[in-house]
Amino acid sequence: MKIGEVVRISAKSEILKREEAKLREIFSKVDPEKAELVDGLIQDAAFLKAENSELRGRMAETGMVEFHPTNPRLQRPVEAAKQYLKNVNSYSVIVKTLNGVLMKDVIEDDDEFDKFLRERQGD
Repeated sequence: MKIGEVVRISAKSEILKREEAKLREIFSKVDPEKAELVDGLIQDAAFLKAENSELRGRMAETGMVEFHPTNPRLQRPVEAAKQYLKNVNSYSVIVKTLNGVLMKDVIEDDDEFDKFLRERQGD
């Protein structure tokens, strides 16, 4: 293992810890059973965030597409870019799922439309 790799692993580990702590804080006020249910999703979201952080750093050096040296019209995506896009899609599905759990746990106040409906039903 090279020195640069140790730094990257340490940075990635720090990102994972921060993201997991942030998500756990968000879910700290959720019903404990629901929080337990989404524990794995929280871990996966933190992992994907850390992985994508590293992939972004590497793609900053390489770009997302390789161009043929003599024929720039010939190109191919870098493998890291493909994985990054897969991770982004998975992360967004997880975040949407987590958000859905949060929204079901929140009791929303009545808005103007709700008040209007109650008034109409009282007529």
